[in-house]
Amino acid sequence: MRLNKYISETGICSRREADKLIEAGRVTCNGLPAVLGTQVGEADEVRVDGRMVGLRKKQIYIALNKPVGITCTTETHVEGNIIDLVGHQERIFPIGRLDKDSEGLILLTNDGDIVNEILRSENNHEKEYLVTVERAVTDLSLKMMADGVKIMGEITKPCKVSRINEKTFRMILTQGLNRQIRRMCSALGYRVQHLRRVRIINIDLGTLAPGEWRELAEAEVAALLPARRPVPGGEPPRP
Repeated sequence: MRLNKYISETGICSRREADKLIEAGRVTCNGLPAVLGTQVGEADEVRVDGRMVGLRKKQIYIALNKPVGITCTTETHVEGNIIDLVGHQERIFPIGRLDKDSEGLILLTNDGDIVNEILRSENNHEKEYLVTVERAVTDLSLKMMADGVKIMGEITKPCKVSRINEKTFRMILTQGLNRQIRRMCSALGYRVQHLRRVRIINIDLGTLAPGEWRELAEAEVAALLPARRPVPGGEPPRP
């Protein structure tokens, strides 16, 4: 395992910050100054500023119902940041974003490996939303959104769209462009009044109230991770 990843998984800092510590000569491996790219194993002794880095901490996976007004940032100087809302004792970060005016399901973790697996558009992972606009939405508009709408100079990927009532519809996306749903609605002349994410892949929002969070069950984590990786603390996948 690369040294920066090893350090970050202890919860001390991010990989980028670990690289800065290594470059500054503040990290040693088995008593010798470490260099970028150093590979380490469980038997190696890693120290930061002379303090031994212990065993890697348990990997954490959290589902949160983010309320409107909370910002998905790890910058704790930002008022209403998501880290202060959760108040977890370990260093965690959100997987992806929900804009400040939106609410609903967002995942947080200390496992950097899972982030790209979930966010890569080519993996076609589904994210489900309930959307309410300010006036009656036409069947034609719903079909146009499902087929793809031009925003920010590109056509959105086809998605699943179904009507709930006159002004509300369900949308299932497999990509995550910046403020995508709001931009798609705006391109067709609608203004979003309420946007709530209710599912990410196999994880449902369920009965979580705004501001509440829970740790994911082992089976939920297993479905999120690439098949080649074992579930933390569990048995390795069968061939």
